[in-house]
Amino acid sequence: MSNIVIIKYNAGNTQSVAYALERLGVTPLITDIPEEIIKADKVIFPGVGEASTAMNYLKERRLDEVIKNLKQPVLGICVGMQLLCKYSEENDTPCMGIFDLEVKRFVPQGQANHLKVPQIGWNQLHEMQGVLFRGLPSESYVYFVHSYYAELSPYTIAKANYIHDFSAALHKDNFYALQFHTEKSGQVGAKILENFLSQ
Repeated sequence: MSNIVIIKYNAGNTQSVAYALERLGVTPLITDIPEEIIKADKVIFPGVGEASTAMNYLKERRLDEVIKNLKQPVLGICVGMQLLCKYSEENDTPCMGIFDLEVKRFVPQGQANHLKVPQIGWNQLHEMQGVLFRGLPSESYVYFVHSYYAELSPYTIAKANYIHDFSAALHKDNFYALQFHTEKSGQVGAKILENFLSQ
């Protein structure tokens, strides 16, 4: 069985992601030790909470440099995805810059003015492409909890719409990232994790 690492840091929802992997028969290692992260076959970088505190924690431990230099498949989830971008409007935070994208706050406007921020709940994916979505029906539903979003870009491999279209998933080289929570997205989330693990 592959050696799967979940990066442990002050904004990681590590335990719920670990349970989701255990349901697939995989026991991950939860660690913040660079050598263990570098040795992993696959790396998962989850996140909940606030971008600047999380980035500061990663930088203090030089985990940002470790993550940027990983060569194996890496999956960022929620705030983990946002930290892989170059900048977040949340507390004016420079991030890792793997994806050359800005993360912006949702601003309700026009016909979407009644929508609350954060987006909490199930939403549909559109224009799903690539290995993560193999075997899933188009327009699958997944579970989101977020106030900030990554812009649409050439890295976008799935879109969703809340107030406007945004990147629900990104891919560049060995880095994959999801704005939604796989571990809360039922069978669809489980299939996405399975597809990532079988890379």
